[in-house]
Amino acid sequence: MKFNADEISSVIQKEIEQYEQKIDVREVGRVLEVGDGIAQIYGLSGVMAGEMIEFPGGVMGLAFNLNENSVGAIILGDYLKLQEGDEAKTTGKLLSVPVGEAVLGRILDPLGNPLDDKGPVITNDYRNVESPAPGIADRQPVRESLQTGIKAIDAMTPIGRGQRELIIGDRKTGKTAVAIDAIINQKETGVKCFYVAIGQKDSTVAGIIETLKEHGALDYTTVIVSGASSPAPLQYIAPYSGCSMAEYFMHKGEHTLVVYDDLSKQAVAYRQLSLLMRRPPGREAFPGDIFYCHSRLLERSAKLSAELGGGSLTALPIVETLEGEVSAYIPTNVISITDGQIYLQPDLFFRGQRPAMNVGISVSRVGGSAQIPAMKQVAGGMRLDMAAFRELEAFAQLGTDLDAATQARLDRGYRINELIKQGLCKPMHVIDQVFVIYGGTSGYIDSVPAKDVLRWQDEFLSYLHSSQQAVWDKLAGKKKLDDELKREMNAVLEKFNATFK
Repeated sequence: MKFNADEISSVIQKEIEQYEQKIDVREVGRVLEVGDGIAQIYGLSGVMAGEMIEFPGGVMGLAFNLNENSVGAIILGDYLKLQEGDEAKTTGKLLSVPVGEAVLGRILDPLGNPLDDKGPVITNDYRNVESPAPGIADRQPVRESLQTGIKAIDAMTPIGRGQRELIIGDRKTGKTAVAIDAIINQKETGVKCFYVAIGQKDSTVAGIIETLKEHGALDYTTVIVSGASSPAPLQYIAPYSGCSMAEYFMHKGEHTLVVYDDLSKQAVAYRQLSLLMRRPPGREAFPGDIFYCHSRLLERSAKLSAELGGGSLTALPIVETLEGEVSAYIPTNVISITDGQIYLQPDLFFRGQRPAMNVGISVSRVGGSAQIPAMKQVAGGMRLDMAAFRELEAFAQLGTDLDAATQARLDRGYRINELIKQGLCKPMHVIDQVFVIYGGTSGYIDSVPAKDVLRWQDEFLSYLHSSQQAVWDKLAGKKKLDDELKREMNAVLEKFNATFK
């Protein structure tokens, strides 16, 4: 029986090909040292920056520093399970998280693992945690309003879909409350919300989750939790995970809102990792690329062009100041990346002005483009008037005698100041806001004592919805004021004022 040489060579060829497929091409290294959430690994010469690294016991890490002779990895999990000499393998994959409808209404950690009791997140869709931001040609101007339901913000520093509006202030000045109200107000608007808690106390996060449940907002909200007890690597990647989950919906042509609470805690976690990795410290010991850390996150917020589906990702980053120091390193960094800021001032907060927004420093760089025409018409000069009132109020405290015109401006200022106060978790419909602000700026509350202004507002709105719903519906349909509508609104306000005690 003769063998054909060609047949033998083809069989050998096939065997070699199959043998090569069986070879595990993953690189293997050894852990040199481990501790405080980081590991130094010898080997892995072909590892990519940001690649996942597998340790024994299913612990995962992320290639963070690529040194000449070693790789610095941050450990996404329990680093106490690892020890010197352990094996470390490359995976050839970048860090990704589960995305899609399955994540809505869930409480997750930054890796997408469930923290609630609703079982695993079942989805086939995954998205890289780090991905490039849309380019200029892929975007369109921000023109569509995202209502927060808070009068002071919707009237004076409006937020548009696709905008990045910073909420900044000292601790305990109501920063989170503003963001939670904005999430509650997205009910029935189709906006998907993502709340990323970074470095918060677990009890605080539990309270926020309860508030969202109570107002039926958890159905369209995903909470990503990386609490104060979480290791620094998880606090560092948490905002990127939340952003990736929201981006999935943006690219589907839907609208999303992401709250990062707060980025100063993320900066501290990043500083910790960088110092442990022996990266050179810069100002206040933060690494030189801390600006890039925040800018590459916030640049991913956009209003996509019509060709790409017109979806949007709106970001509300929160930054904590110390003693009102807005000009500190991290606050100035984030202010320069965002499209405006809402500055909450402690002394206004303690005086009972809630939300405690400082009108002089707070600004929205999108402005009237992000308001419905009716709101733009009634609240156009309100910001300047309130800023002027604050100065006038400081002047009046000196005890000088004021002329009648100045006194009248001061009196109206006090009343409008009362009018923009708002309770916790009580967002107001934008048409209600227009009616109330119109009443205030047109002088219909000038005869109402300042202490009764909020009672006037509540009674006026209940009268409006019970007896004058037709006028409300007309404004809701037109969304802008014309002479006829103004006459009808004036008539409603006069009729109500005649009955108000």
